Amino acid sequence: MARILAIDFGMKRTGIAVTDELQIIASGLTTVYTKELIPFLKDYTSKEKVELFLVGEPKQMDNTASESEILIKPFLIKLSEQFSNIPIIRVDERFTSKMAFQTMIDSGLKKQQRQNKALIDEISATLILQSYLYSK
Repeated sequence: MARILAIDFGMKRTGIAVTDELQIIASGLTTVYTKELIPFLKDYTSKEKVELFLVGEPKQMDNTASESEILIKPFLIKLSEQFSNIPIIRVDERFTSKMAFQTMIDSGLKKQQRQNKALIDEISATLILQSYLYSK
């Protein structure tokens, strides 16, 4: 089997998480600067087989698209052009940043470590991936 890769897209940074090859365990992979995201994904997919991209879908409480969806649309077009053989599925990402921060508190990270926004993005991507795996 191939991996599933989840993307928590952000204006500055993007969190990335992947499954193991059996698609059982979701693990944070890294956080990259968004402007370097496509080159990073090209490099990663040249080394690892990826069968699916999950991209977080920010929504409002009333289920309408969030304002940041405007920034994600061009990325989705570029992603589908660059990786036409890998399907893309959107996953509701409401509350993932808050859940990521709470996960950091629960795991005992000190206040200074919890201010690491890159880590929050990576954990958010992992939560997106876990929610997809649970629903599967």
